Amino acid sequence: MSNKAIFLDRDNTLIEDPGYINNPDQVKLLDGAAEALCELANMGYKLIVASNQSAVARGIVSESVLNEIHNRLKQLLAENGAYLDRIYYCPYHPDGVVQKYRKESDCRKPNPGMLLTAADEMNIDLGQSWVIGDSARDVEAGLRAGCRTVLIEHPSHHKYHEQGKPNPDYRAVNIKEAVNIIKKHNRLSSNTTAVTQPPTIEQSTQQTAEETNQPVHEEAETITAEREIHSNNSEELLNSILKQLKTMQRADMFGEFSIMRLMAGVVQVVVLFCLLLSIWFLMSPNKQDNPVFISLGFAMVLQVMSLTFYIMQGRK
Repeated sequence: MSNKAIFLDRDNTLIEDPGYINNPDQVKLLDGAAEALCELANMGYKLIVASNQSAVARGIVSESVLNEIHNRLKQLLAENGAYLDRIYYCPYHPDGVVQKYRKESDCRKPNPGMLLTAADEMNIDLGQSWVIGDSARDVEAGLRAGCRTVLIEHPSHHKYHEQGKPNPDYRAVNIKEAVNIIKKHNRLSSNTTAVTQPPTIEQSTQQTAEETNQPVHEEAETITAEREIHSNNSEELLNSILKQLKTMQRADMFGEFSIMRLMAGVVQVVVLFCLLLSIWFLMSPNKQDNPVFISLGFAMVLQVMSLTFYIMQGRK
């Protein structure tokens, strides 16, 4: 029986991407990555990293150090109860400075070589497998191998321009949402066992007769078409804004719990209390200025603290 797999890009999908990683100490798991892998493993998927590592060809890191980096990744995942079944990487690049690795390769994404090799070595059904990554290379490699694809498209990262690039099957703000997408897809697939019955001859005849009796309004259709043409630009702009808002909302929805955000919320409640207290002092029969000013002063200081916490959370 064939296995099904999740092919994962490494940088900006599982770990933070500070640039070319050349030291194991630079490996930092992204929020929720380990938990997401645990969920995928529980769903019966093999977990495989397929990563371009042109830093080897560029002389930035050696293969031995790269193996240490991957061992560090496995260690961090193991500490959180997660694991990877295998890691594939492509060290080649046509512009590399190291002669041994300076060439084009079928394993370098967007070529599907790493996925095809894994399928042969691990008996994987690519049609039941997924590719999760943050670039057009990941999407194209997955599509060429016959996998379904999820593009990680975080609003704070570079925007994925669709012109001339392959269209992913799904989009997510992080790997946690990608897991939910796969769960939903599998659930819907398992529920599509009901076969739609074709309409009877009488129903088809009745529908055809009704369509025949419909009047033709050529002039009205022309006017409608002209209005649609004039409104295209506005609709595209509104759709673009709506898409960005939804992406930001999903990013918040699937974001990790943050102590900074919690503290900011608590401080915000105290700010509201101070403002209400100042109003109460202001309306008191024994009106005194000092308590009012003190309450307002506390409110201002606490509000600055709350904003600071939110900014620190945003820079995390």
